Formats: sequence, structure tokens, C-alpha cells
Amino acid sequence: MESGSQDRNLPASERKLKKAREDGQVSRSEDLSHFAVLGAGSVSVLAMAPILFDRLQYSMGHQLTFDAASVMQPGSMLTRLSDATTIGIAGCVAFAAIVTTATIIAAVSSGGWVNSLKPLMPDPSRLNPLSGFGNLFTKKKLLSTAKMTLLTGVLFTIAALFLSSGIQTVSSLVLQPSASAIKHLTEWLTNGMGLMLLVVLFAALVDLPLQKFLHRDEMKMSHQEVKQEGKESDGNPQIKAKIRQKQREFAQRNSVNAVPKADFVVMNPTHFAVAIRYDEKTMRAPQVISKGADLLAMKIRDVAKHHAIPVLQSPMLARALYANSELDQDIPSSLYTAVAQVLAYVYRLRAAMRGEGPMPGELPQPFVPPELDPLAKTVKAATL
Repeated sequence: MESGSQDRNLPASERKLKKAREDGQVSRSEDLSHFAVLGAGSVSVLAMAPILFDRLQYSMGHQLTFDAASVMQPGSMLTRLSDATTIGIAGCVAFAAIVTTATIIAAVSSGGWVNSLKPLMPDPSRLNPLSGFGNLFTKKKLLSTAKMTLLTGVLFTIAALFLSSGIQTVSSLVLQPSASAIKHLTEWLTNGMGLMLLVVLFAALVDLPLQKFLHRDEMKMSHQEVKQEGKESDGNPQIKAKIRQKQREFAQRNSVNAVPKADFVVMNPTHFAVAIRYDEKTMRAPQVISKGADLLAMKIRDVAKHHAIPVLQSPMLARALYANSELDQDIPSSLYTAVAQVLAYVYRLRAAMRGEGPMPGELPQPFVPPELDPLAKTVKAATL
């Protein structure tokens, strides 16, 4: 293995990114979530405050009003308390729903929707203090710390400037009527909150691409991982070969049903059987419609005899067709002549059986190129 094979300097593949997403590992911007919480909370407070204050003023006035009926029926105070509690809970639920919705939207917009429960599962490796201490000094943590330090400094600076510029105005509000003082105080707080939200928004706009970059950097792969993923994508060659072998065997077993359509079956007495069909109107060349070895060859032979299909003995041709032909495909062009000789013999045989000519003698063994005969290849390899 090369020395730099473990250096993670290659971009993450789509397969690894997809697996990381399935495991719940996506880029999330915390600053965007902070902005969503603060922004949605501020807007909801400004929008709901007048309604809530009106309801609170009405509720307090109603709670503090006592008459003879309320004195005679103390239980009515529980009803008043229940009404006030309902109003408070409704306001809190509405506020929580708005903030939660904004947080979810912000999280989905930064990293997309992820359907995974793996981040919630217990992971004993997270309890290891050594690995936890090491994670404190990763590139992602160091950049996040630097970013938060800078953001905190900017916020404190803006807050100090804002307070120093408005502290005298706020102090003088005690000399104004209550309604006017509350109005000025609300405007001052709103302006301060707006400045803070602008800073957080700017941080979120910077943090969003930064987190995507850090996530991609964290997902980088080494040369060895790329090679391993390529092997896993292609599959184990031995397993794939076995699967293809099983598929061929399955197809050959199913091809027995096509034997009755064959013109003849050629065999290597007990080991191989190949069924050939040729229709000069629809086929360019004869085709193999069924083939098999050993027990399957015997099955093809029995089916052929049951349907009066000629079964001929031609060992070399049977071996060559079995080794070099595919089901429902044209036979190799180098075997055209040999198969044509057998077809001519079969046509004469059928004509004789119909009484249209003399019975032919033994099938002459057609010429088969030695390079197509697997037995000839084996013998030649053994003699070398």
C-alpha cells in the first residue's frame, strides 16, 4: 500500500454522501437556526403583544373585580383562574408553534429533510473521553469556535455602542407619562433587536456555505476507500460469476419447454444436448432454443423423443454448440456449415418418413473447427 493512501484528499463520492445522509450526517447551519429562532420569536412577540396585552388587561380587571356574588361563591375564583391560565397557555403554545416551525424550516433549508433515527440511537463510542477530547481540535470545531468568538465580539461591540448612545434617552423616560414612555421603550428595544438580528443574519449567510464546505471536507475519501467502494459497487467477481452461472442454469431448465419446437436435437451421447430450430422465413440463421448438460441433457432427449423430434449423435458439434452458443441466439457463423449438414440430413429423414424419398444412412459427422471444441482445447492444453 502506498504511503499516502490513507490521506483523505479525494472528494466524497455520491454513494458516500448518500450513505452519510441516510445516517443523518448532513450540513446544518446553527447560525441559521439561531436566526430563525430569534427572528420568528421577535416577530411573533411584536405581532402578538397587542392582543396578549389587551387580553391580559381584561383578565386582570376581571380577576380583581369582586362583587357580592363572587364573595358568596368562592368557587367562581377557580373558574376565573382557569380562564386566565387558558389564555396564558394559548399564548405560549402559539409562540412555541411559530418558533418551532421557523426552526424546522431553517434546518430543512440548510441540509434538507433527513428520515433517519440513527443519530438518536445510543452510541457507546461517544462516551470515550479520549475521542471526545480529540474532536475538540478538529478543523470543524476550530473554525466554529473562531466564528462564535468573532460573532460574540461583534454582538458585544454593537450592544455597547447601542446602549451608550441610548442610555440617556431611556433614563429620561421616567419623567414622561407612562403611555409615552412605554412607546419609546418599545421602539428602542425593537431597534436593538433589529440590529442584533442583522448581525445574526449576516453570520448565517456566511455560515451556510461554510458548513457545506466543512461537511464535504469531512466526507473526503482516501485512495484506499475509493478503491474499496469501487469493488463494492462492481461486486465480488467470484460471486457475480456464480450468480451468472445460476442464471444460466435456471434459463436452461426453463428452455426445456421449448424443445417441442426444435427441428432436431444433437447430443454428445450422455453429457450434452442442444436443441436447434430454424425457420427460413423469420430467422437469419439457426438458433439454439434449449441446451443442457448431464441430467438436463437427458431431460431434453426424453422430451424430444416424446414429441418425435430427431435426436442425433454428433459429439463434437454438440460440445461446440453448448460451449459457444447462447439461448435464443443465432449459432456462431463458423458452425453454419456443420449445422446445415445436419439440417439437410433431418429434412431427408422427414421426407423418407412421409414416403417421399429413400431413408438416409448414418449421419455423416460434420466438420467442426477444433478451436470451438472444448474437449480439443483441454487435450491440447494437457499435452503442452
